[in-house]
Amino acid sequence: MEINQLNLKFDQVNNPKLSDLYFQLQDILKKLNQKKLPSETVDYINIQVEKINSSNLNDKPLLNLLKERQHYIVKYVENNHKIFPKNYHRNMWVGLGALVFGLPIGLLLAYIFNNARFFALGLITGAGIGTLAGISMDKKVLREGRQLTIELKF
Repeated sequence: MEINQLNLKFDQVNNPKLSDLYFQLQDILKKLNQKKLPSETVDYINIQVEKINSSNLNDKPLLNLLKERQHYIVKYVENNHKIFPKNYHRNMWVGLGALVFGLPIGLLLAYIFNNARFFALGLITGAGIGTLAGISMDKKVLREGRQLTIELKF
């Protein structure tokens, strides 16, 4: 069973942002087609694609529909098959690192040196730790063949 491709009319894809998202989603579908996915996953993806293809929307409403359906497809594949887009973990762990590691480090440094400027140093350190953790996870996913060779920009 094969994943359907997007089939929008040319006049529906009429601005650069919409065009970029359209081609990104098209690439995701092509990459997923290369993976051996169970039929229920293919059916789920095809339902999402059909909702896009049957749409008569233009401009911002179409952009929002594409973002929403792309999100549903990517999350479904992540949750059920542990297949992730390129740099997924890195992007997620930058913020988490700043929050989980950087916030306590920053508060501790600001308290020890009695200077609030050290708080920012803690956040930067935490973001760096998070980035390294995320890169490590992305490399593991790549080694195991569970990475889509496309980075989400939207």
